[in-house]
This record gives sequence, C-alpha cells and structure tokens, in this order.
Amino acid sequence: MIPFEYRRATSTQDAVATVTARPDAAYLGGGTNLVDHMKLGITAPQLLVDVSRLPLTDVEETPDGGLRIGAGVRNSDLAAHPLVRSRYPALSRALLAGASGQLRNLATTGGNLLQRTRCPYFQDTTTPCNKRTPGTGCSAIGGYVRYHAILGASEECVATHPSDMAVALTMLGARVVVHGADGATRIPLTDFYRLPGDRPDRDTVLTHGQLITAVELPAPPPGARSTYRKVRDRASYAFALVSVAAEIVLDPGGTEIASARVAFGGVAHKPWRAIEAEAVLLGAPATAETFERAARAELAPARPLDGNEFKVDLTRRTLVSVLRALTEEASR
Repeated sequence: MIPFEYRRATSTQDAVATVTARPDAAYLGGGTNLVDHMKLGITAPQLLVDVSRLPLTDVEETPDGGLRIGAGVRNSDLAAHPLVRSRYPALSRALLAGASGQLRNLATTGGNLLQRTRCPYFQDTTTPCNKRTPGTGCSAIGGYVRYHAILGASEECVATHPSDMAVALTMLGARVVVHGADGATRIPLTDFYRLPGDRPDRDTVLTHGQLITAVELPAPPPGARSTYRKVRDRASYAFALVSVAAEIVLDPGGTEIASARVAFGGVAHKPWRAIEAEAVLLGAPATAETFERAARAELAPARPLDGNEFKVDLTRRTLVSVLRALTEEASR
C-alpha cells in the first residue's frame, strides 16, 4: 500500500485552491482511470481531492437550444438523458459503446475527457515510455501497434486516445468549461487535446490545478442526423481500432450536403476532427463518390506503422459506410 492523503472538496474554489497549492495533488472523481494507474505505479499522487460530491451533476438546456453537461454527470445518466438521446444520438451511442454498465455508472464526464491512453507500454512500468517518463523512449515503435496512431503521431509517441465520448463531443463542437486560480475559461474541445510532438506526457492544455466543471454543446442544426460507429476486435467493450462520429444535414432537395461534421477515434493521439473531409463534403452531392473523396482527402497524410496499415482502409470504409447510412436516414 502506497500511502496518500484524502480530502473532500467543499466547493469548486476549495478544490482548485487545494490542488493548485500542492504539486503532488490530483482530483478524484469516479476514479475509474486514476485508481488503476495508482495500482499500476503509473502515477502516485500524495493528495487526492475528491470532487465527486460537488454540485456538478446537472444536464441543462441552454437558452440557445444547446446543452450544458456538468463534469460530475455519470456516463450512464448522460447516455440515457432524453435531450441527449433525441438531439445528440451520436453522443449517447458513443457513451454506450465506451464501457460496461458498471463502469458507466461510476465514470464521470470530466474524468472521461481526461482518461489516458491504453497503450500497453504506457501501462507497463517495466518498459520505456515517453508519455509516462519523458526521455526514456517509445517502446511501441517497432513493437505491437495494432491499436496505435496513423495520424498526428511523432517519433516520441504513437499512442491513441481511448475515449469514445470525446470523439462524439469533438464532432459536435463541444467546449470544455475549466476553473482555475484565475477563474473560469472555455476551451473548444478541438483545442483542448494536444498532439504528442516532443512532449507526449502532456495530453491536454490544462495546467496543474485547473478543474473541468462542465461541457457545453451548441444546438444541433435543423434537420441534422448524427451517429457514432465503433469498430473493435470484439463487441464486448474493447477499445476502438477505428471509430467515426458524424453529423450531416441535406439541402431541402435531399441531394446535396448542406453541412457536415466528422471526427475519428482510434487513429490519433487525440480525437481527430476531420476538417479536410468536411471541406470536401460541404455543398457536394450526397453520393458514395463524394464520401470516398472526403475520406481519401482526410487520410492522405496518414502514416501507418508496420502492423497497423489496415487502419487506413478501415477508417476510409467506415466513414463511407456511416455517411451512406446517415444520408439514407435523412432522405426518408
């Protein structure tokens, strides 16, 4: 047993002040990721500040028709919420695909965003890992890479982000509400995560002491259809080989794409917003040929490793299939 201190935060301000003052402190929400890492020896905070009882558990409609999701909302509750199921089905499906019922009942929205990679070398403290211990090397390069990145990787790290929920939120244009010593700020989820570069140990732009308090979603555009599809080695709660979150709106005639949003999971160090694919789709005919062009444009910079080359074609085919299904749904 490795000893540590435990304190229950009485307010957001109390939590932020406590953790900011202690470089060896960490926040504790559901603990589904942090506790595992403490057991594995990946991290060893000397103080855990429990934020699970703070009033951050509401899902509220915003005046503009969007949604504000408290950081403490459990994944099961969010997936089942009527407004999420009706307006943001991609988010509900991503949450249900992400973990077993037991884990969803405990895991929180904020914690889900901050979960770390499931790269086997990151979780094995006997192996070198730049994400766990900067400067030691990346054991995945030249090793087992079936689940690793094909986009945005570096020579320092080829790990992928594990969250399904974050992929759907990235596609939906979510913003993260963060409280720190200087007050609150809002960060677009596309800017919240970092690519590895030469600092793969830093997953996000957060600084020590900053606390996620909510996630905000814009209202879905009229006529939008969205979904989330996860391709995995087994149906029972495996991490994604590839996943696609997508939303499209067809023009009044039902033949052209009036708007489109796409994000990939399982292919990069962070949820990957498919900007190039979106640019090809916008205003184009809603045809299989368009979907193929969009997928190939997004995947042109892909740099697969020896052992995960299949991911390029798998991502392409998954995106095309998802867009065809959404188009058929929107045309009914």
